[in-house]
Amino acid sequence: MLYHLFQFLEDNFNLMGASVFQYISFRAAMAMGLALLITLRWGQPIIASLKKATFIEPLRSLGVGDQTLKQNTPTMGGIIIIAGVLIPTLLFTKLNNIYIGMLLFTLLWMGTIGFIDDYIKIKSKANGGLKGKFKIIGQVVLGIPIGWLLVFHPAIKVRPVYQTLAENTQALKTTIPFIKNNELDYASLLAFMGDYYWIGYIAIVILIITAVSNGTNITDGLDGLAAGTSAISALTLAVFAYLSGNVLFANYLNILYIPNLGEVVIFCAALVGSCIGFLWYNSHPAQIFMGDTGSLTLGATLAVLSLFIRKELLLPVLCGVFFIESMSVIVQVSFFKYTKRAYGSGRRIFRMAPLHHHYQKIGLHEAKIVSRFWIAAILLSLFTLITLKLR
Repeated sequence: MLYHLFQFLEDNFNLMGASVFQYISFRAAMAMGLALLITLRWGQPIIASLKKATFIEPLRSLGVGDQTLKQNTPTMGGIIIIAGVLIPTLLFTKLNNIYIGMLLFTLLWMGTIGFIDDYIKIKSKANGGLKGKFKIIGQVVLGIPIGWLLVFHPAIKVRPVYQTLAENTQALKTTIPFIKNNELDYASLLAFMGDYYWIGYIAIVILIITAVSNGTNITDGLDGLAAGTSAISALTLAVFAYLSGNVLFANYLNILYIPNLGEVVIFCAALVGSCIGFLWYNSHPAQIFMGDTGSLTLGATLAVLSLFIRKELLLPVLCGVFFIESMSVIVQVSFFKYTKRAYGSGRRIFRMAPLHHHYQKIGLHEAKIVSRFWIAAILLSLFTLITLKLR
């Protein structure tokens, strides 16, 4: 909104200083700062309101850590994160940008799914929440329009590194990490489907959104873990978006140039500021949990961002913490079922899954586990950035 306002003032009244809103770096800094202020200022009133409404997280006895600290802690803190992202995005981005429109849809849609899930948990006073199949349906409903628009929307184009500026194409190209000639065209990969290759691509989009969204949800088991890790991943994606959305940097680094992508940097900056502000209240001992309102939304948003930036194949590295946490659950459950069939009693690889609970079981303090997972996320993000030149 402010972008369009100041553009009008500059064009019609030659207002001094209005041109600063043309710079993505300025608007990104403003968005991050405002997101941080919103979450810090309104976090406490929202926590008080959730407590008053008795939106309290039902806790299971896991036998790890001091769970008495977590009793009577309100949930649905994802509302704080969503508000912290939504307001700066509306104020500082070009609202007619197709990428911003899709990101706002992702934020609100998955926030609604997560809110319903948390609400059912609270009212039923159980940990079941929304049935898994309904969550999957919600993720599919998100993935279909995202995938469709990425295939067919005329404003979504890329310029492969071997083409000139005038040759932006509406191609489903992405980047393969660690490979010299590292461009992959999904249309070629799915050529066996003929004219219906787009169905295969939409299926891939749904798979990515579902995997990252659920991985973030699984990771949200310790105070500050999911929020801090998401902030690190979002900051890395902001760097990628800035580089791929700037023709000069794209040429210099020999990477895909993606027109209109620069606005995504502002959204990413707001997401980083919002997650950091939320950590003020979510760090150990947490005053509020983000709940599925936050974790499902963060995961889906990171997945959609990676698809826009054409870095989805880097997600197992960039979101490595989420990936390892998810794999620990899959391996634990699979091994337990296998040994139960083979030996009559189920056996475990980890003391408890997801992985963060395993470390609690061996005696590490919750804050130390979170700090070390953050360090791992930072190292993985740095390695992801190195792939710009590591081919």
